[in-house]
Amino acid sequence: MTVNREIDDILQRGADGGRITPEEALLIYTDAPLHEMGEAADAVRRRRYPDGIVTYLIDRNINYTNVCVTACKFCAFFRAPKHKEGWSHPMEEILRRCGEAVDLGATQVMLQGGHHPDYGTSYYENLFSSVKAAYPQLAIHSIGPSEILHMAKVDGISIEDAILRIKAAGLDSIAGAGAEMLPERPRKAIAPLKESGARWLEVMETAHGHGIESTATMMMGTGETHAERVEHIAMIRDVQDRTGGFRAFIPWTYQPENNHLKGRTQATTLEYLRFIAMSRLFLHNVDHLQASWLTTGKEVGQLSLHMGVDDLGSIMLEENVISSAGAKHRSNLHDLIWMIRSAGRIPAQRDTLYRHLAVHHTPADDPTDDRVTSHFSSIAIPGGGVGRSLPLVDAH
Repeated sequence: MTVNREIDDILQRGADGGRITPEEALLIYTDAPLHEMGEAADAVRRRRYPDGIVTYLIDRNINYTNVCVTACKFCAFFRAPKHKEGWSHPMEEILRRCGEAVDLGATQVMLQGGHHPDYGTSYYENLFSSVKAAYPQLAIHSIGPSEILHMAKVDGISIEDAILRIKAAGLDSIAGAGAEMLPERPRKAIAPLKESGARWLEVMETAHGHGIESTATMMMGTGETHAERVEHIAMIRDVQDRTGGFRAFIPWTYQPENNHLKGRTQATTLEYLRFIAMSRLFLHNVDHLQASWLTTGKEVGQLSLHMGVDDLGSIMLEENVISSAGAKHRSNLHDLIWMIRSAGRIPAQRDTLYRHLAVHHTPADDPTDDRVTSHFSSIAIPGGGVGRSLPLVDAH
């Protein structure tokens, strides 16, 4: 069989919902014509979502501390313990930010922070239960396996015990944070103090077993090979075969400012779009594929809608971690809806579980709140912006 014929067969099988091997995924990622691969990936989207709807979310990323002992080389957000720029927010500050988010129509908060040496499971129990008590309408889609491992280590308890306790306290689902690159070589190169990729997946699998779903992510552009990118999603697919607990896959591109990697690598736009399309074909058992306009820009985000993507992620009312590494792309609700509609899709606001809250069939259905804009970066202000309101919220 010629290479072209082999590629055509792989693309057709993937488009039809069949399973392709990691070796086949690598072949189409490196060698398939972009438009043919995009067309096959979009066939998957059309078959799964024949209504043509592309979703978005309104949420806020709230960081409770920037103190961290893990010191990942790509991270510009963390400060070491006792650093003069380190901070931790009091509960009233976190709840104030949740309230602002609710006022702007947010349905989800992502509570994330560094691995603070003093924060064990009881800290997170108090955090989640306090948010749930004050704002029961907010889904807590928060932390990641790294934080769960950290809190279990601080307390000397099992991963399972930690998961059960934070679930009981109000954690609704786990973010795909901390995945970065799961294969061993690139992971050790960029985050030598972090848990292994296998351990990251083990925490996710344990959580899935207790009814907590999650998302999965990948950071591309830190020097990993094409084969290692494929290995990353193969590791995710293997767990998904057993649990079905990954709701969505979200690849994003490494941001090069203010961190120790200094932008020596980075993924190109073309690499990103090819990877998006290949991922849609390979991850036949993951329902949703989300584009990262925050790291790639709105134009690339819109292009990805023709590569199998069915979700544009969130209008993040606040985001600090990726912003501190140089992600400068901003959007607002009108922009996001325009991106979706001008790509020939129907925009819809969703919740954490991908249920449609409002479908904007025509411009007459569009929301009119001009305040819903991304995104305030509070770490530009000393102390993490304690007491500072979102600049987009009208004072009265």
